[in-house]
Amino acid sequence: MTANEQPELSGKVALVTGASRGIGYGIAEALVARGDRVVITGRGEEALKEAVDRLGADRVIGVPGKAHDLAHQAAAVEAAMDGFGRLDFLVNNAGTNPVFGPIADLDLGVARKVFETNVISALGFAQRSWHAWQKDHGGAIVNIASIAGVSASPFIGAYGMSKAAMVNLTLQLAHEFAPLVRVNAIAPAVVKTKFAQALYEGREAEAAASYPLGRLGVPADIGGAAAFLTSPQSEWITGQTLVVDGGIFLNAGVG
Repeated sequence: MTANEQPELSGKVALVTGASRGIGYGIAEALVARGDRVVITGRGEEALKEAVDRLGADRVIGVPGKAHDLAHQAAAVEAAMDGFGRLDFLVNNAGTNPVFGPIADLDLGVARKVFETNVISALGFAQRSWHAWQKDHGGAIVNIASIAGVSASPFIGAYGMSKAAMVNLTLQLAHEFAPLVRVNAIAPAVVKTKFAQALYEGREAEAAASYPLGRLGVPADIGGAAAFLTSPQSEWITGQTLVVDGGIFLNAGVG
């Protein structure tokens, strides 16, 4: 969607972290498509600017920075409040997975970095969104987890542990922030992004063949789920983790 094709404004504002590309961009695109104004974050300033231009600079603000940086968290929330006057929805999508290998040999420093980026930053953004707007006006939070967080995840153990923590963080926030703010998570399987490229590059057909629905995910699949979980149609749903996996978990059955 381009700025010339923008729909009527919904009156709602969202903050989507890690949204210059991939799943985060797909989520931002879905929210803009229904008329929300959106603040997006990302580490790369140029990539972020390009994303803003594609989504429509009249409705999207980009705030560059690292998700675990407290000053960056504050700047992103302030951008929503100063630029758009409110902050209805938070989507915690920013994440990292810098290590691949057995957990027995996992560098504990790397594990701490993964948790800092994937979990602690999400909590920080949730706290700031709550205090800035949601505790008085309501809203919704969506945490992007992973099927790696709800099952064993060989060779990406640190990532899987952090995403399991995201699932529990969702439960804690949903309980504490109710009834004004609904908090849910999405647990995707492999989605075709640069982040997940190592899991399917050069063998996409083979990887897709194991999915009952016959393909890997695309960012729009997660964007649609996030749009639903921040919509009135989901107003009686909180504390849940929605698995969006093309049916891959069906293969875990007996027989």
